[in-house]
Amino acid sequence: MQTQSDIKSILSARGLSPRHRFGQNFLVDQNLLKKLVDASAIGEGSLVLEIGPGTGTMSEEILARGAELIAIELDRDLAAHLREHFAANPRFTLVEGDCLDGKRALNSEALAKIGARPFTLVANLPYQAASPVMAICATMPQCRGQFVTIQREVGDRLRAAPGGGEYGPLTIVVQAFCEVEQLAVLSPGCFWPPPEVTSAMLALRPRAVPALAPDEAEAFGAFVHTLFSKRRKQLGAILGRARDWPDGIDPTARPESLSVADLVRLWRTG
Repeated sequence: MQTQSDIKSILSARGLSPRHRFGQNFLVDQNLLKKLVDASAIGEGSLVLEIGPGTGTMSEEILARGAELIAIELDRDLAAHLREHFAANPRFTLVEGDCLDGKRALNSEALAKIGARPFTLVANLPYQAASPVMAICATMPQCRGQFVTIQREVGDRLRAAPGGGEYGPLTIVVQAFCEVEQLAVLSPGCFWPPPEVTSAMLALRPRAVPALAPDEAEAFGAFVHTLFSKRRKQLGAILGRARDWPDGIDPTARPESLSVADLVRLWRTG
């Protein structure tokens, strides 16, 4: 597994340095990296999606477990390094480009390579892409779980309970499909270069019985966004008091007070 010194040497050999615009903060704490991969429970025969592999530190660990890896890298210089570094490994596939096609879909080339196969997302996610990536993967029936390092603030939103300021549309859509567990909190010193924020490792595991069908996610998400754009108003003022109200849901309540299950019930009576 690559050390901080190894990562610096790889970049230096190519005349590169970390690029802030790509969110390049390389995880150099090897124990935490192994902790994340351990939590994913991947092994021989697993299919893994990694976004932002960088110099390939986590990629090496994933491949060492016997998994097949599809990695998406936006930085063309690092993509060139990855092609060379893993050229002899038939279980490594690189997709060069943005991990997202717009705001609601993963990279189409990566999706084509995954096909209909079950996969696990294991990644030190670029902060700017983390929220949409996790929301998309949460709604994909073939995603067996997400094991990611992200900004702690986003992690707190994903784990939030009703009633707090961190509880919002991202929380609700993800929790409708997944159980969210925090695995670790990472100080800036766990990365090189150190980011300006604290990070968190999360496990997002699919619920045995999700609150929604995958094809309902987009419409439900739009409904929740409408409610939370006026989160300080009462539900009745937002939706109109003349509509049908499910048992136990008070039209004088505010959106942020409702559980995920209650919001789904409210949406279904629309």
